[in-house]
Amino acid sequence: MDFDRVLEKCGNFGRFQFVILILYGYTNILSSLHYFSQTLITFTPEHWCSHDDLMGLSAEDLRSIYSNVSHSSCTPLQGVINGTGIPADSSEICQDWIFERESGYESLTTELKWVCDKSHQPAVGQSFFFLGSVVGTITFGFLSDHIGRLPAMLMATLSGATGDFMTSFVHTLPWFAFSRFVSGLSTDTMYYLMYILVFEYLSPKRRTFGLNIILAVFYCFGLMTSPWAAIWIGNWRRYLWLASLPALGVLVYPLLICESAQWLLTKKKYDEAVACLKRVAKFNGRQVEDSVFDEFVKHYREKMNQQAQVNKQRDTFLGMFRTPRLRRFTLTLLLKSVIITLSYDVINRNMEGLGTSPFKLFSLTSSVYLPAGFAILLLQNRIGRKGMACGALFVGGIITAVTGFLIAFLDPKENAILLACMVALGRFGSTVSYDAEIQYAAEIIPTSVRGQAVSNIHVVGLASSSLAFYVIYLAQYYKPLPSIFISCLMFFGAALCLSLPETLHKKLPESLADGEVFAMNESCFYFPCFYKRRDGLTKHADLKSEP
Repeated sequence: MDFDRVLEKCGNFGRFQFVILILYGYTNILSSLHYFSQTLITFTPEHWCSHDDLMGLSAEDLRSIYSNVSHSSCTPLQGVINGTGIPADSSEICQDWIFERESGYESLTTELKWVCDKSHQPAVGQSFFFLGSVVGTITFGFLSDHIGRLPAMLMATLSGATGDFMTSFVHTLPWFAFSRFVSGLSTDTMYYLMYILVFEYLSPKRRTFGLNIILAVFYCFGLMTSPWAAIWIGNWRRYLWLASLPALGVLVYPLLICESAQWLLTKKKYDEAVACLKRVAKFNGRQVEDSVFDEFVKHYREKMNQQAQVNKQRDTFLGMFRTPRLRRFTLTLLLKSVIITLSYDVINRNMEGLGTSPFKLFSLTSSVYLPAGFAILLLQNRIGRKGMACGALFVGGIITAVTGFLIAFLDPKENAILLACMVALGRFGSTVSYDAEIQYAAEIIPTSVRGQAVSNIHVVGLASSSLAFYVIYLAQYYKPLPSIFISCLMFFGAALCLSLPETLHKKLPESLADGEVFAMNESCFYFPCFYKRRDGLTKHADLKSEP
């Protein structure tokens, strides 16, 4: 008797699953506050070099005075004559600035004056943030497969919150870089470890609904409210307190849920796995006989013994490269993660210069996370995981290319609403691609290495995020170039998906041996929706041919 059958007897969509989904939603709120905090705290508003003659003037007056001055943000004035600014000697540099703050919001760049010759310093913090994410994803992914999903997730969440809290007290670049490194340790790690935990306790038929709708609702809530929370609080330091202190709530998780029973089975901790399943059954109000658990343990003991005789090597992530099919799947997932994560970051972080407030644009376009979740819910179980991943990337590529050309040829201030709609569509496509990829990868990877493999695939994608700023910089040469580049990547990613197996309605692999023979002899163009229709037509024809 395998795990799925025992979980069904214990309840695979009952009260226990409801609680774990709520906690998953709470983790999504923490993740959204944490991941985009770097963008909100380093927002740089329009600014001008300060001068006594400029005190008390409106932003329109300042723009008019500086209209004949190039690089108005960093060019000091000698004075103002007849409403026109007279640039000072080129040897002089700005010592102070006038900022057009968004609703009075004090960001890190406005408080510490990290502009002009210091404008690179927030980017240094960003680079250390992603460096920390690489280290953290590898570290906590390794720990999740050795000490368990739950403790690794708690450690990751608290380390990220500690980094955000430390950042709120810094005043110098070295301490800022260090605190952002610590903060980056948990970037997405806390999310995907909780994702794996929920994934393993949910009914296969309910995974798409539970995982994607909860993600859409709670992550969307966090993204839409965080910019307004930052403006309401009015200061980047206090905003980081808001983003970090709620992470202490994860300390109650062990009291409400238990460790992954599937992970315990791969570590041959059969008694602990049975204890977890009995806890699930009790929580769900189910009565399961001891003989069921005895048969369950016997099944896995025999399975582990058989695998040990065939392959005495322990399952590891590197083991996925030893056999041809798993090696191809793994390399494809790694490359697809790079494409999707880079596309996601470029589209989601490029919010300035589009004719409206970046805070408002970020918040309003974040609403697409909800319909993106419903799109996955409605389509993924119909067209299959591969069809969803391939289709989302292909459609997202088209939307991104069109958006880039509109940005290039339209005046942002006169077409702010249209550009906001196109940005929202771009975020919708990238979000569907990103969220669909997570579940697809988790289903292809065997249980024995799922935590470490998902983390390693994820870390490669996160490492590619450091290239996002260089991709955006391509606009200096030709405005739609970043969008064209990203759309080409998305088209390539859509083609890559064809080489992966379909996982819908299939028993997922538990070991590397299972993974190597998973979906053997399946066509690259196998999509369940087409085959289901073909089977239906065949049965209909057979019925008509009967006398």
